[in-house]
Amino acid sequence: MTDFTMSTDAEGIATIVWDVEDKSMNVMSINGLEELDALTDQALADDAVKGIIITSGKDGSFAGGMDLNLLAKMKADAGDDPAKGLFEGTMKMHALLRKIERAGMDPKTNKGGKPVAAVLPGTAAGIGLELPLATHRTFVADNPKARIGLPEIQVGIFPGAGGTTRLVRKLGAMAASPLLLEGKMLAPAAAQKAGIIDEVSADPMADARAWVLSAKDADILKPWDAKGYKMPGGAPYHPAGFMTFVGASAMVNGKTKGVYPAAKALLSAVYEGALVPFDTALKIEARWFTSVLMNPSSSAMIRSLFLNKEALEKGAVRPEGIPDQRVKKLGVLGAGMMGAGIALVSAQAGIEVVLVDRDQEAADRGKAYSEAFMDKGIARKKATPEKKEALLSLITATPDLEHLKGCDLIIEAVFEDTAVKAEMTKKVEAVIPEDCIFASNTSTLPITELAKASSRPDQFIGIHFFSPVERMLLVEIIKGDGTGDRAVAKALDYVRQIRKTPIVVNDARFFYANRCIIPYGGEANRMITEGVAPWYIDNAAQMLGFPVGPVQLGDETSVDLATKIMRATKAAMGNAYPASEADNLIVWLEEQGRLGRKTKAGYFDYDEKGKRLGYWKGMQDKYPLAEEQPPLQDVQDRLMFVQVLEAVRALEEGVLMDIREGDVGAILGWGFAPWSGGPLSWLDMIGTPYAAERCDQLEAQFGERFKCPDLLREMAEKNQTFYGRFGPEASAAA
Repeated sequence: MTDFTMSTDAEGIATIVWDVEDKSMNVMSINGLEELDALTDQALADDAVKGIIITSGKDGSFAGGMDLNLLAKMKADAGDDPAKGLFEGTMKMHALLRKIERAGMDPKTNKGGKPVAAVLPGTAAGIGLELPLATHRTFVADNPKARIGLPEIQVGIFPGAGGTTRLVRKLGAMAASPLLLEGKMLAPAAAQKAGIIDEVSADPMADARAWVLSAKDADILKPWDAKGYKMPGGAPYHPAGFMTFVGASAMVNGKTKGVYPAAKALLSAVYEGALVPFDTALKIEARWFTSVLMNPSSSAMIRSLFLNKEALEKGAVRPEGIPDQRVKKLGVLGAGMMGAGIALVSAQAGIEVVLVDRDQEAADRGKAYSEAFMDKGIARKKATPEKKEALLSLITATPDLEHLKGCDLIIEAVFEDTAVKAEMTKKVEAVIPEDCIFASNTSTLPITELAKASSRPDQFIGIHFFSPVERMLLVEIIKGDGTGDRAVAKALDYVRQIRKTPIVVNDARFFYANRCIIPYGGEANRMITEGVAPWYIDNAAQMLGFPVGPVQLGDETSVDLATKIMRATKAAMGNAYPASEADNLIVWLEEQGRLGRKTKAGYFDYDEKGKRLGYWKGMQDKYPLAEEQPPLQDVQDRLMFVQVLEAVRALEEGVLMDIREGDVGAILGWGFAPWSGGPLSWLDMIGTPYAAERCDQLEAQFGERFKCPDLLREMAEKNQTFYGRFGPEASAAA
């Protein structure tokens, strides 16, 4: 199997085509690197070759990045010194791309090289852009679906095959920073405007050929190889450059709170690399790249946000033997914010949607949500009136249940009340086809209990969306006691259709996500009643890498939702409910009419436009601040352990069926410290023996909710890791 092939035409242009046979998008492997290296040598040594074009055999894309097995092989080949293997392997990539960049030119005169162009039919990410950056001119097809960029930072690493050094030398540190530090992916026209690529063309191959045949020595000499090169915006020792790097450092630490090693390493590679010649800068980049790859945080992020996420999206937990269950016609019951959001994302996927509510006016309001969304897209030039019309034509807003005939999936998103949901289930099942799957979008109510209202419990399942639906990436699928495999397959195939990431869990109150996130806010409330400053709590959480502190989150999700969940849980658990002063805090806020952002009053004060002004000082009247605030470690450990112990219990009780879902679900569902790779990865990072010991300390100091689960205790005694015991490799071996 070959990844790269080459042919030379009569005009002397050698075309190297990248086409990995078993992949929908090209990825760079060890095999591919060796082939590209050999073909490059062959083309440069052949006097008949006047120039080179590197392109893709994939329709609509160039390359999607690196095969992460390549990094694993670099580590493994080095035996006891994996860092050496990673560094040397990275330097081999640098050597190849530098060979392409210099293209055989004389090192003294910078003349005599062969022009090399990159032709991108579409999307180019990671190494898929780093390779074109090493060529002399990049031509991109005028493909509106294409995206160009270096997204590595989003999975815990940074561009380490020269992309960091080249982009900074090409654009300057200031212009390159959003592309490197935020991993922004741009449409071709925007990428050209930013200076990342050179031309957007209706016929990029023809334009590339014309350029190759006419290119002069000056056209192929990179600015950083020319005498007198100066970095755009100034180098670090230049007054303007100095301020850029000071600002970049402040921005990185402000956004990451210092917990993402890749961002720090990237900034160090850029700063140090800017002080030295280009080839030395590449070596510095390789050293920092190796450092990041050896950091357990980066390994955990790659595993959860790339490997595990991709596996779940491809159906890793889908029941075997069930034929394709893609949805053709969807019924959505309830046109409130959640139902309207479900209708929107489903129509975006090309699914016919029937949006039902109690009367036409309510149903129309739900459809208007999609209309408003598309209008915003048109204003931002991300949509067109034609696309808006096509999307709205897929949504039928109606109070008439008869329109649900012919649906193959129903998603009920009515009021969170068992009786209301039961009544709707019975009414709808009288109309829909016998083989139609019925799903309840509930965040707290047990699916097994809700399925009692169904005449076909094997076709009843939970599909829990997170709000706002169009922005949140996770969907939690819940199996009731009687849920059949076809219902699970249907839910999974539907979630894949709408391009979200699914996790499948067994039924239990709060399922998985909410059983972990609710204690996060609850622990913050406990601390407030103990006199801990609310701003201290939120800052402590953000320093752990949480996007939003638990106090602010309480205002965003609303206080009355918290009291409703608390009362329902208390009713269900009876005397077993662990009451605390935290319950009294949210009830008191509710009585004050301070329900959160939606009422412009909650834990925070707001102005008339709903902008947060600061924490409400009235809380200190009821719960005065303690004269001595607790150590930061205690605050952070309480916030972390109260969540991760629920994840362990969910695994212990069989609610979580796949460890990967526990980590991916936590990061995508409620933003659990992405740098950690998720709660179970975090426990592996700190070690189960220490985790059990810390549980004992927290339980003695703060209460039984921190009691070490039996599973964690057992694993601590054996010094086991969660991925070592429950990971896919361990499961396959078992």
